[in-house]
Amino acid sequence: MSRPAFAVPASPSLSDRFDQKIFDAIYSRSLVYNTCWEDPAVDRQALGLGPSDTVMVITSAGCNALDYALDEPRAIHAVDANPRQNALAQLKIAGIRTLAHDDFFRIFGEGTHPRIGPIYHELLRPHLTPFAQAWWDRHHHWFADPRQPLFFHGLSGLVARGFRRYLAMRPALREAVHAIFDAPDLETQRAHYDERIAPLLWGKPVDWVLSRQFTMSLLGVPFAQRRQVEAQHAHGVAGFVRESVEYVFRELPARDNYFWSVYVRGHYTPACCPQYLKPLPFARLKRGLVERIRLHTDTVTQFLRRTPAKPTRFVLLDHMDWMSGYKPQALEEEWREIERTASPGALVLFRSAHRDPPYLATLHVGGSPIRERLAFDDARAERLTREDRVHTYAGFHIARFPG
Repeated sequence: MSRPAFAVPASPSLSDRFDQKIFDAIYSRSLVYNTCWEDPAVDRQALGLGPSDTVMVITSAGCNALDYALDEPRAIHAVDANPRQNALAQLKIAGIRTLAHDDFFRIFGEGTHPRIGPIYHELLRPHLTPFAQAWWDRHHHWFADPRQPLFFHGLSGLVARGFRRYLAMRPALREAVHAIFDAPDLETQRAHYDERIAPLLWGKPVDWVLSRQFTMSLLGVPFAQRRQVEAQHAHGVAGFVRESVEYVFRELPARDNYFWSVYVRGHYTPACCPQYLKPLPFARLKRGLVERIRLHTDTVTQFLRRTPAKPTRFVLLDHMDWMSGYKPQALEEEWREIERTASPGALVLFRSAHRDPPYLATLHVGGSPIRERLAFDDARAERLTREDRVHTYAGFHIARFPG
C-alpha cells in the first residue's frame, strides 16, 4: 500500500527531528493556548448535549468546557496532558466561584485588572491545586499591564503580539483590520476586506512568516500537521491560511467573531466574547453548572483507564493529527480505551488539518478501521464547517459508535 504523500516519513529528516525537538521543548514548558481556538457554537449543535450526557473534552484554555456546561450535561471531564492549560481553566473556574461578573470580565474578558494582586492572592489562589498555585504565583502579572493583557501571553500570545507590532508599522492596514469588526452587514464587510485589507495584508513577508515551523510551533502546530496542510494546498501553509482568513471575513459576519477579534483588539468586548463571559451565562455557571466540570492532568488514555465514567460525548480537537504521525501505537491504545469506555451510541467530534485524514482508514477500532466502525455524519459536518467562525481546520468530523 502506498503511503499518503503528507505522512511523516518512517525516517524523519534531520530538519524534521530538529523541528519536533523545538516543538516538544516549547510545549513542555509553556502555556500554549490562552483561549480556545475551536468554535463551541458549532460543537454544541453537533453534540446535542442533555442532562444524561457525560462529556470528555481536551481542556485547551477551558473556554469550551465552560460553554458546554451551559447545556447542562451530567458531567464534563476536561483532560489535558499540559498542566498549564488546566491551570488556566482552574483560574477561570475559581473566578466564577468567587468573583462578581464585573471583576471576572475584567480579568478574563479584558485580560487585565488593576487589582489582580489582591484578587489573585485572597480570592482565586485558595481554590487552585499546588501546581496551579505555583504557576500563577509566577504569572499572575500577565493580568496586570493593560498594554500586555492575557491574550498577548503564552505561545499563541507571542504570535498575536508579533502581528500587533506588524500592524503598528502599517497604520492603514491596522485601521482597516480593526474596522472590519464593526461592519454593519456582510456585503459591506466583504467589500471592506477586498478593498482595504487584502491588498495590504498578503505578500511575501507574511507568507514567509506563516511558512516557518517556528511560527507554527508557537501556535501549537507540529511539523507533521503542517505537512498535511502543505500536501493538500497548492500554496502551502500560507495559501491555506489566506484561504481560511478570506472565508472568515468574506462569508461570515465578523461582529460576533471573538476568535479573531480578540487577537486584533487584545481583549474581548461585552458584545463579542464567549458565552461564559456574558452576565446571564456567567450567573448560571456560578449557580452550580461550573461544578459539573472536572479537570484532569492526564493523557486521554490515562484518564480513560482511571475513570469509571462512561462518556457519551468525546471532543478530541485535532490531537490525532500529530499522534498518528509520531505515536501511532499510542493512538491505537487511546482508541482502544475510547471504545472500551464509550457508552452505546457515543458521539465523537474531532478536527484535522486534512479534510479526510488517512488514519481514518488505517486506525482500527474493534477490528475495523474507524471509518468503517463508526457512523460518520459527513453531510452535517460539512454544513457546520461552513458556520465555523475559526475556520482553520480543513476537516471537521462527527462520528457515532453503534448503539
